[in-house]
Amino acid sequence: MTQSASGSTRLAQLQALTDATLSRLEVADLLDELLERVRDVLDADTAAILLLDPHAQELAVTAAKGLEEEVRRGVRIAVGDGFAGRIAQTREPLVLTEVTPQVVASPVLVARGVRSMLGVPILAAGDLIGVLHVGTLRRREFTADDISLLQLAADRASVAGQIRTRKAEQAAALALQRSLLPARLPAPAGLTLAARYVPGHELGVGGDWYDVFTLPSGWLGLVIGDVSGHGLASAVVMGRVRSALRAYALITDDPAQALTMLDRKVQHFEAGSLTTALYAMIAPDRQTIRLSSAGHLQPVLAVPGQPTTLVDMPVDAPLGVGNRRSSRRTTTIDLQPGALLLGYTDGLVERRTEIIDVGIKALIDVVEATAPDTVCNAVMARLAPARPDDDVAVLAVRRDIATAPA
Repeated sequence: MTQSASGSTRLAQLQALTDATLSRLEVADLLDELLERVRDVLDADTAAILLLDPHAQELAVTAAKGLEEEVRRGVRIAVGDGFAGRIAQTREPLVLTEVTPQVVASPVLVARGVRSMLGVPILAAGDLIGVLHVGTLRRREFTADDISLLQLAADRASVAGQIRTRKAEQAAALALQRSLLPARLPAPAGLTLAARYVPGHELGVGGDWYDVFTLPSGWLGLVIGDVSGHGLASAVVMGRVRSALRAYALITDDPAQALTMLDRKVQHFEAGSLTTALYAMIAPDRQTIRLSSAGHLQPVLAVPGQPTTLVDMPVDAPLGVGNRRSSRRTTTIDLQPGALLLGYTDGLVERRTEIIDVGIKALIDVVEATAPDTVCNAVMARLAPARPDDDVAVLAVRRDIATAPA
């Protein structure tokens, strides 16, 4: 069999193995199994995958066969340094017939006795994901067919690398978001609260949040908001916005003024992000609520013996849009005994196939002046999609019927 025919046979074999088997494995197992098969098909002694840390511009050894010490040591190679670093920099395959300490950055390669190496970039849609390389303990001249085989394996590794990165980002964003949502709602005197949060099914996590806090003045602050976008970046902005609003709430008892200061912060430090927020403050005697909306949907108010309605209040510009000429406004409403106020994000009522008014009317039809937990259950059951493509957050507060003015 000629060398070309042999290479074609190996190429077909590797493609069949990766397509039929590796795609069904978890990411860690996929990388491990891929390296084992690459080493076998290319008759190599070592194989390693290094994934790019784009912030540090370093390659981190993520999986290895025959070079496990690199994984244990947490070896990292700067882009441009050594064998793998040069591949990352040029984004081209590289053959090293004779390995010396001067041309490789990892001391493990020299200690292992690797003589010859072949490496290729791992790319996805033109972006560098990492580097895949193999090595032999004997001197070897790698061929064009060897490069093709390894590049095919790198293509499979790129999918795994993207999945790994996406899962890590989603896990980090979800952990951050959950850490910023109240683990347990407070139980302020005269009020009962309930909340729900469901992340978008496909997107995993976004910038929706709610918050409840007691202020030194005795007022109770309630916030529900939505940072545009999804993923870790939106969750980080959400965390910053939430913390900043808490700080401004200590400075002023006027929700509009607090949102004005928050808007300046977002425009300066979170340029390019778009955030909506509803900030409500319930008086110490629980008889009134002050509200201000920065581009957020009007909350629903249910009063015993009266039709459920949206709160009659203006909706000012979202945070971060740069419109400083228009002042923000605060609306004050009565909170009668037994009345319930419900804030929500647009994922609950907005559908691509219908105008948002349809969802809002459906929400009004569901909300009643009853226990907040019961209301949240009914709202989520009736309106929240089974497979949401956007986050859904709901926050309900009800004044206890037995509350007496302070």
